[in-house]
Amino acid sequence: MVALRVMVHYVRRWPAALTAIRTRSKAAGHRFLPGRAMSVSLQVSPTRCLFDEPLSVSGSGLSPGQEVTLRAAVTDESGETFTSFGRYRAGSSGELDLLKCPALEGGSFTGVEPEGPLWALQPRSPFRRFLRKDVQSPVRLELYLHRDHQPLGPILATATQERGLIGEGVRRIPVREGKVRGSLFLPPGSGPFPAIIDLYGTGGGLMEHRASLLASRGFLTLALAYFDYDDLPKGIGGLHLSYFKEALQYLRSLPQVNNQEVGVIGISKGADLALSMAAFLTGIKAVVSVSGCGANSFAPLQCEDFTLPGLGFNPEKIKFTEAGVLDFSEAMDDPKEPANQACLIPAEKSTAAFLFLSGSDDMNWPSSAYSEQIVLRLRAHGKDAESHTYPGAGHLLEPPYFPSCRASNHKLLGMPMLWGGHLREHARAQKDAWQKIQSFFSKHLIQFNSANSRL
Repeated sequence: MVALRVMVHYVRRWPAALTAIRTRSKAAGHRFLPGRAMSVSLQVSPTRCLFDEPLSVSGSGLSPGQEVTLRAAVTDESGETFTSFGRYRAGSSGELDLLKCPALEGGSFTGVEPEGPLWALQPRSPFRRFLRKDVQSPVRLELYLHRDHQPLGPILATATQERGLIGEGVRRIPVREGKVRGSLFLPPGSGPFPAIIDLYGTGGGLMEHRASLLASRGFLTLALAYFDYDDLPKGIGGLHLSYFKEALQYLRSLPQVNNQEVGVIGISKGADLALSMAAFLTGIKAVVSVSGCGANSFAPLQCEDFTLPGLGFNPEKIKFTEAGVLDFSEAMDDPKEPANQACLIPAEKSTAAFLFLSGSDDMNWPSSAYSEQIVLRLRAHGKDAESHTYPGAGHLLEPPYFPSCRASNHKLLGMPMLWGGHLREHARAQKDAWQKIQSFFSKHLIQFNSANSRL
């Protein structure tokens, strides 16, 4: 009877205990599925982090050697879902640790790839690029652990992680100063901070995710739009250097800016604009060119007393893949040709330091060759210039763990365009490039004092 009363006592207490267990489990970033065996669980760490931070996933409670599939999914602002899946075999103790367990053949990635579920994410619809213009809302990563490989079995456990694009305490301030349009991201604290202007390419509009992440790492950053945004011109034609000069003056005037000398980072068309700013404007100390060209591309750039012509392209050299994707890789005119010398940006006039980043599989244009050409010219003039070409990486080198985009619809052209890049190689390039970018700006922009010694 005593044993029976003890059993009844614990049975009555079990619902409350179960609720407590589930509450603690949810707080730890994993969930058990109701109605299923309680022994299998999936953990993700941390449950909240910045998008550029690594992923840690583990599972427990599986049978030794059990075959399982880990499926990951995120949904962007357009409603497009990006998914990846890895096939695994549990360890001898029924554990699954992505830091140790290799993904098997047949999934989105193979081998020991702890961040594979992130960098292997691909859209369900063709030619979609992962976009997140609302940087103040985190991206929700959903993880599902399925039984078996093929066919995919029932879900055994799930976990969720929130990956933010803006750090705690970072302030976003819309900018409408004179003609300047963009968003300013201020790191927490009073500063002063190293300051950066961030430029994207011919897609136009305003892209904020790189700027918000840079601010989260201690850099005051202005995401600068220059066409097809707010009341700016709709097209890329008729760009004026005076607009970028005004943006530079605005940034340098801020009391939070360290030493009033700033850096500029640009990708694609934004990269050659960054070079032009360094060549023709004062107050720029460091420039990062990502997948850029050493010539002013496409549209003329109106300067104070002259016009820098735009490097053109040959429409007859544009190709299309079997899927109808535009291949622009051989279409640009050669900037080395005598007829195109006037398009070259005289970056050697600048006192800035330069960092060039490119991928060997850039299918937009030969950015690796372009980088080599301008680095040789800069070094011949005694300038500080370094270049890194990443084997297998494509054109769209984004911050770490952004899904690789080999081809996507180009907003300006209205058709899918080939960017290049192989999944694993591109992911590794993004991770390394992000560290190089931060180290480069830290080296050249930070005035070491107590205000920013945390950097």
